[in-house]
Amino acid sequence: MRNFSLFGAKWGNTLASLDTGSFPEVMRLQAIGNTARIFIVVALVGMFPAVYGLVSGSGVAFILAASVLAGGLIALSMVRAGRYDAAAAANVTVLMASGLVLSVADRALVDAGLAVALLGPILAVLTTKTRLRVVSWIMLAPILMISISASLLGLPRVMDSALALQIAGMLAFVVSCGIVTYSAHCVSQRADSQEKAQMNAYRHLVEHVQDAVLRFGTDGIVLLASRASESLFGCPRYQISGRGLGERLHVLDRPVFLTAFADASEGRRSRTIEARVRQEDPRSNSNVPRFVWCEIQLSPILEEEAKAGRHDVIGLLRDITARKDAEVTMSEARRAAEDASQAKSRFLATIGHELRTPLNAVVGFSEMMTSGIGGELSPSHMEYATLIKQSGRHLLDVVGMLLDMSRIEAGKFEIHAEPLVPAEIVPACVSMVDTMAQERRVSLRTDVEQGLPTLHADERVCRQILINLLSNAIKFSHEGGDVAVSVKRQGQSINISVRDNGIGMAPAALARIGEPFFQVQDGLNRTYEGTGLGLSIVKGMVELHGGTLRAMSEIGAGTTITVLLPIAGPNGGLETAEVLPLHREPQAASTLSWPSEKRKAQ
Repeated sequence: MRNFSLFGAKWGNTLASLDTGSFPEVMRLQAIGNTARIFIVVALVGMFPAVYGLVSGSGVAFILAASVLAGGLIALSMVRAGRYDAAAAANVTVLMASGLVLSVADRALVDAGLAVALLGPILAVLTTKTRLRVVSWIMLAPILMISISASLLGLPRVMDSALALQIAGMLAFVVSCGIVTYSAHCVSQRADSQEKAQMNAYRHLVEHVQDAVLRFGTDGIVLLASRASESLFGCPRYQISGRGLGERLHVLDRPVFLTAFADASEGRRSRTIEARVRQEDPRSNSNVPRFVWCEIQLSPILEEEAKAGRHDVIGLLRDITARKDAEVTMSEARRAAEDASQAKSRFLATIGHELRTPLNAVVGFSEMMTSGIGGELSPSHMEYATLIKQSGRHLLDVVGMLLDMSRIEAGKFEIHAEPLVPAEIVPACVSMVDTMAQERRVSLRTDVEQGLPTLHADERVCRQILINLLSNAIKFSHEGGDVAVSVKRQGQSINISVRDNGIGMAPAALARIGEPFFQVQDGLNRTYEGTGLGLSIVKGMVELHGGTLRAMSEIGAGTTITVLLPIAGPNGGLETAEVLPLHREPQAASTLSWPSEKRKAQ
């Protein structure tokens, strides 16, 4: 369907797009288009007497009407093309050109011509936002000079009928004044509508935002309350106005609120606090008040005309009772988990100590029996005694790991850092696991970098770290496999790496490396024995040294465990590292907990 709008299809689309969000801009564009149309209508009406004057021998009226008609048509074409600034420039040019023609036509019309020309820059200021505002005033200067020069030089009149020329000049001045007045009205209406639109938008925002919005005066009185405040406080908003909020604040939270309000009102900064407010329930028959937690954001309204340096304050109130209850639940769950973990550690430590004494006796007496101290044993009795000794040592190792893990978790595992040579601990550790490697036909290789710096660490702990890594690698290696140990410097750390070509681990299992009692093969039908504490103990000991443990693995290709120990030692090389408990002891609460406060408030 064709568009029969005088402003064209693009103008219609522009109106449709601007009408939804910028009605004042639409009014400005309408003023530009209507000005061009007024020029066209006035020029067409004045064309008939202008043609008659031209036939009578006077062409000034015709020139004036033709120039106005041409300018109006050009401006309207620019409007149809969507070039509104160019159309406004054409309208301004028409006014200034008309004033120039009137000024030079007759000395009696100099004042009227200058008045018409002066209306051009005024129209530019009202309808444009471009440099035309300045350019039009600059163009007025040559027009003024030409008009005054023509008047002083006494140029002859170009029309025989002074009355007709004066009528034309008066008509031009009246039309120009009408156009400027219309544009000024559009601008004024645009400003009013823009202000009303902004106020309506702000009012809509305040009334429909989920948080309660309050406006405070400089003295703390509530001047405005939004609709959401009714649901937050459980009462009509008029009851909150005035000093209604102060009465609903919990007595313990009023000092905090007053301090935050003073900071915001004096324009220093915005403040966010958490406070309890009384929430009324009309359906409840209980006289016990109910308090809810609110997050209150206070920000100043910075106005230049504020008196005594104080400003009104906007407050946003959000109900955070659910969050507070969740925090309490999480805190209680965390405390219960920490208590359970500490109980587990105490249980392991107690059981470990209770088991170690009888196991030492079992291992000691079995060694005496296998050594023949009590007499020669028969082959079957020797086999039984050997099995007792091996099982007892295995249980002692398990108990030792349980005790180490419990001490690490309780923060009671102490390390004593002393200077040591990393290359010297490798052969001793390899020799200790050599028997295990020979039983599984696993070859051990070492690669120790020459010239390693002195490492500040606990030698006993470092040996245990390396032995645990080697034992773990040998245990999960295939028969005839290979285990390699490398020690080198990496920046400000010593890199101890143990690599095997055993069964490897999946990415999901690799992410759980270091968890206590975790094993890749879990369940009763597992192939490999163990408690799952070896790497957990290694990780805890490494972290006590201020180091890190990394693992890379691939199923069927093997695993590489890398330990980085800082050369300077824990805490920059202090002789004894300060051990912090992994489980924080519950601190004595300086204030009442939220449930206690809630019960006390009620």
